[in-house]
Amino acid sequence: MMAKSRHGSSRGIPEIPFAAPAGTPAGVEVMSLAELRGRVSAHSLARPQRPDFHHLLTLTAGRLRHTVDFTAYVLRPGSWLWVRPGQVHQWGDLSRAEGTLILFRQDVLDPATATAARVDDPHAPVLGTPVTDDAEALTMATEHLSREFHALGRLPLEAHVAALRHLLAVLVLRLAHLTVPAGGPAPEPDETYVRFRDAVEAHFTRTRRVEDYAHMLGYSPRSLARAALATAGLSAKEFVDRRVVLEAKRLLAHSDLTAAQISDRLGFANPSQFSKYFTHRTEQSPIDFRSTVRGTATVTQASHARQA
Repeated sequence: MMAKSRHGSSRGIPEIPFAAPAGTPAGVEVMSLAELRGRVSAHSLARPQRPDFHHLLTLTAGRLRHTVDFTAYVLRPGSWLWVRPGQVHQWGDLSRAEGTLILFRQDVLDPATATAARVDDPHAPVLGTPVTDDAEALTMATEHLSREFHALGRLPLEAHVAALRHLLAVLVLRLAHLTVPAGGPAPEPDETYVRFRDAVEAHFTRTRRVEDYAHMLGYSPRSLARAALATAGLSAKEFVDRRVVLEAKRLLAHSDLTAAQISDRLGFANPSQFSKYFTHRTEQSPIDFRSTVRGTATVTQASHARQA
């Protein structure tokens, strides 16, 4: 396959580094889902993975259920899924789906493009459905990128690599700015929300109190509550809690840290407090969650499918 697991053990979710196919430039790969099925067994694809590179996936026919960070999404023709490095994802049944998969390392893009396309935004939508005109532009960009990827040798290597980078840049910029997230267009976040979101990302292992973030940022708790509700549709407290629970799930599924070690890493006073917090918000104890993920290799049981 295009990637090799760093860990062969079934105890946790393996980290998957990008490995370019023989004879192709490093950093980008384009393939059909039929090619993917031919390279990798259904059993291997069904296991949760944590890649250190981007996945862009779109369907031309059929239907596919794909899980990202323990939430299941349903892809249909025309929709786009974007899995970012570090997110835990799991393939559903590929036997009834056809489409294109694009894999790329972030360093393939120039810094200006990476910033403009928000490629490292952990809060960016996972699933998007473009409107008609945008869908046509994305289809053209995908076809052009695919043709160039499979045309190795027709241009000098440096020109071929440059063309791939430019074509990939067109695709990710269009995806970042022209598609409509599943469920409708997302409101443009205001400065208060963006600052709160970034502060939570930086400090959620230190505090779960909205009051602390308000003090840190110079806002009132009520201002943060309004900003979170207007943009994310959540209370400020729920926003913080979801980020903490997501990290707990990642650590329980991916690492061999004990629940006590995870409790300490996430800033809880003791393992009992962590267990109560996690159980209240997921209806599973940390140990039961870990057993479910690793024992059945299916995280979709704890998820609600989001329709495209």
